[in-house]
Order: sequence, then C-alpha cells, then structure tokens
Amino acid sequence: MDLKEMRAASAEEKRKELEALREKQFTLRMQKATGQIRDTSEIGKVRRDIARLLTVLQQAGADRS
Repeated sequence: MDLKEMRAASAEEKRKELEALREKQFTLRMQKATGQIRDTSEIGKVRRDIARLLTVLQQAGADRS
C-alpha cells in the first residue's frame, strides 16, 4: 500500500493493514532468528511501512479535532 492509498483508505482498512504488517514483521523476525530469511532488507521495509501507516493514522486523528 503506497502513501496515496493509505490516505484514501478508511480508518478500518488502515487498522487491518497495520495488523497485517505487524504480523508480517513478526514472521520475518522469527525467520531471521531461525536463519530462514533470505532478504533481510524486507524487515526494514516493513518497519518503515508500519511507521508510515501510524503517521497517516495520527494525522487523520488530528484532522478530526
């Protein structure tokens, strides 16, 4: 999901995406711990996506005030 899609999505869709990203992050961390991960840069990409989505959620909350 890119930034435009994140901003256009509803709050519920954003929360579902955040949950999916956190699950993916957990899976990648477990793969890294067991030596099964091939592309370790994927962990950083997921972290940045989570941060980006949290920022969009926070901005949307500030817009409501």
